[in-house]
This record gives sequence, structure tokens and C-alpha cells, in this order.
Amino acid sequence: METPFNSVCMATFNGERFIEAQITSILSQIAPNDELIIADDGSTDQTIAVIKSIKDSRIKLFKGNNFKDPIKNFQFALKQTSGVNIFLSDQDDVWLDNKYALMLKQLENYDLVISDSQIVNEALEPLYPSFFDYFNSGKGVIKNMMKSSYYGSCMAFRRSVLISALPFPDTKEIGHDLWIGLVAELTGKVCFYKKQLILYRRHEHAFTPVNVGKSKRTKMQMLRGRIIMIKEVAKFIIFKNLWKKD
Repeated sequence: METPFNSVCMATFNGERFIEAQITSILSQIAPNDELIIADDGSTDQTIAVIKSIKDSRIKLFKGNNFKDPIKNFQFALKQTSGVNIFLSDQDDVWLDNKYALMLKQLENYDLVISDSQIVNEALEPLYPSFFDYFNSGKGVIKNMMKSSYYGSCMAFRRSVLISALPFPDTKEIGHDLWIGLVAELTGKVCFYKKQLILYRRHEHAFTPVNVGKSKRTKMQMLRGRIIMIKEVAKFIIFKNLWKKD
């Protein structure tokens, strides 16, 4: 019988500056039979070369994608995973010691766990000691539809959550991490784990803004996004017959 293993899932695009440090921090913690799935979305810098320079059989690199969309690239990456539990990872952060072990321990009792993090600049110098405090993170479907605190770089979940979450809604209004978080809340147990387990690096080329939580969208754009979210969540509840849950 094959020994159960876990997957770490990373979507990359032009991440040559910071990706080596992140991969190294992950490989130093995960088990010998785990896998690090990396899906690259058409990088034009040296991202692929940096990844290939790290000789470790746990790395499974999928290159040549041309989604031009981090949500679709993450969905592709997640479909390649085979692990019992799945960790999400950005290309530019750094895992702190014991993240892997502590998150796995929490997953014994929860379907999805999201840890706190330290917000740092590109040189890993502290900006804010607690992402949770800065962002008022916490559970709640309505709360997170209004302002998401599900950030994938800090998340790990059971395979059952992924099976329920796929395929992702075909819209850019709901990030892959927010969708997974909402699905986990609707179908199981979620833990916001109050330990800072990654250095959450902010820089000008990051997918999420340097000023975390600050949106440049107009009120009409935000309203449209909320309406789309409500429709997608309602469709999910109806399709999964969740209103019949005790």
C-alpha cells in the first residue's frame, strides 16, 4: 500500500528574484515522499532556469502554460496534485520553521487551516507583525465575500475541500483562494490559526497589492463583484444540496 503524502502547490510567473528562497524554505520542511507542484504561466525571465537549478525529485514542474491568469494557472496546478493534504504557496514568500508540521497538526481536526503571517518588504524587513490583526481576518461567508481574508499563501486543506471546490467559477471576481475558503466554510470546519508561519513579502511586482487590502476599484465595480459572488455561492449551495445539512 502506498504511503500517504502531501502536496504543495505553486503558480509562477516571472518570479526569478525571490523564488529560490521560497522553494528552499518549502523543501527544507516537507517529507521525502511529498511533492511540490509548480505550474508556470509563460514566464519570460529566468524563473524556469532557477527552478531547474534546484535538483530535487520532489519538484514537479509544468511549464508552457499561457493562461495569462493566476487563478486559472492555480487551478491547473491544483489539478496536478495527488496529496492527501494540499498547501498553497506564492512564489515570493518564505516559509518559517515548523509551518508544515504545525499546519498538518491542525488539519487533523479541521478541513482547512489558514495561518497568520508577518508582512515584510522585499528585503524581508518587517512592515506589520500580524496579517490577521492588520486585516481583521476571520471566518464568515458574508464577511469574506465583502472583504476576503482567505489568502492562499497561508492556506492548507484536505483533498476533500479541493474536490468540492473544483472547477472554480469562471470569473475573475472570485480568487481561487477565496473560493476554496468559502467552500471549506460551507462544507466543513475552518481554522484561522493565530501563529505567524510565513514571511508575506510585499513588493511592486506581487500579484496582490503592496498596500494589502487597499482596492483601486470603483464602488460600482465592487458592487458588481459582490453580486457575482452571491450568485456563485448560491449556485454552489443549490448544486451541493447544502441547505439539507443538519
